[in-house]
Amino acid sequence: MMSAFFIPAVNLMGADCIVEAADAVVGYGFKKGLIVTDKVLNKIGMVDQVVKLLSERNIETVVFDGTQPNPTIKNVEAGLELLQANQCDFVISLGGGSPHDCAKGIALVATNGGKIADYEGLDVSKKPQLPIIAINTTAGTASEMTRFCIITDEETHIKMAIVDKNTTPIMSVNDPKLMLAMPASLTAATGMDALTHAVEAYVSIAATPVTDAVAIKAMELIQANLREVVANGENLEAREQMAYAQFMAGMAFNNASLGYVHAMAHQLGGFYDLPHGVCNAVLLPHVQRYNAQVCPERLRDVAKALGADVEQLTPEQGAEKAIELIMQLSQDVNIPAGLEQLGAKEQDLPTLATNALKDACGFTNPKQGSHADIVEIFTQAM
Repeated sequence: MMSAFFIPAVNLMGADCIVEAADAVVGYGFKKGLIVTDKVLNKIGMVDQVVKLLSERNIETVVFDGTQPNPTIKNVEAGLELLQANQCDFVISLGGGSPHDCAKGIALVATNGGKIADYEGLDVSKKPQLPIIAINTTAGTASEMTRFCIITDEETHIKMAIVDKNTTPIMSVNDPKLMLAMPASLTAATGMDALTHAVEAYVSIAATPVTDAVAIKAMELIQANLREVVANGENLEAREQMAYAQFMAGMAFNNASLGYVHAMAHQLGGFYDLPHGVCNAVLLPHVQRYNAQVCPERLRDVAKALGADVEQLTPEQGAEKAIELIMQLSQDVNIPAGLEQLGAKEQDLPTLATNALKDACGFTNPKQGSHADIVEIFTQAM
């Protein structure tokens, strides 16, 4: 089977690497950048830090801080208007998955025209997007280095999955010093998002030896460090290890794709405006119990990566152990136990299931399900 591997051309990792990133912008010859971020990062001064670094290198910037937690079509349109009015020649995304995805939407439409909804699906665009330098401030989504762009349609309340090689940033920046300010709840949610990426990529029907290797290592690092960074957010070494973990999980799913956890979580996020990482964490064990019907041996590997001794376990026992360990990790970092606590309603499940089955992320799930199957998984997660 032929496989393709997508990743930014340059990926910087480590404390203070944001300075090297600013130097690299000069080397690219860019003149004026649109910084796509959110109001929180602007308020705490992180945007000013980036503006200063670039200004010192004679790079002009314009700030768009209108990104919502689940970025919308209107967010993309507003950012694009600002970019075009100021004739920016590149984009800097600063934040977690939401600013990165919004920036990708802006940059893609800037060169391809039309509306962001025109590019839903796989590799729809014809031209490379405007260059993006993606500066990460969370350890979870890996959107700073992937070809995935998730944008919410406000009218339908559906998250559109845009999976396009042309949305890959030209540079990703993971400076763990920028992650020290993350509150415990966000640290937990993004960490469980990274775990979901690794697990779904590992059981995906599109998995390869390359994606398997980085997925397993990501799981090991998350098991070793997530509890610590949630309890002690100032631990720079643990933050750096989580940055590596989420990056490797991104490498895995960027190339092996995902599964029903994401297909279903996207619907919850779009319908109720819920945090993506939390939705993933709640759904992950329930989807994997469904997947264990066809790939228990893969889930036994997950259990081993999460610290279990699986030598004496059958594949089925190992799969159950993996599910147990996932649930325990979620509980340890204070993720809500069920979807009902997040505000999901039983009467909405058939609609959510219908939309989940249309989501491109589900196409590589190891076991394809019926509408009734997806409703049942949602029900179990309530």
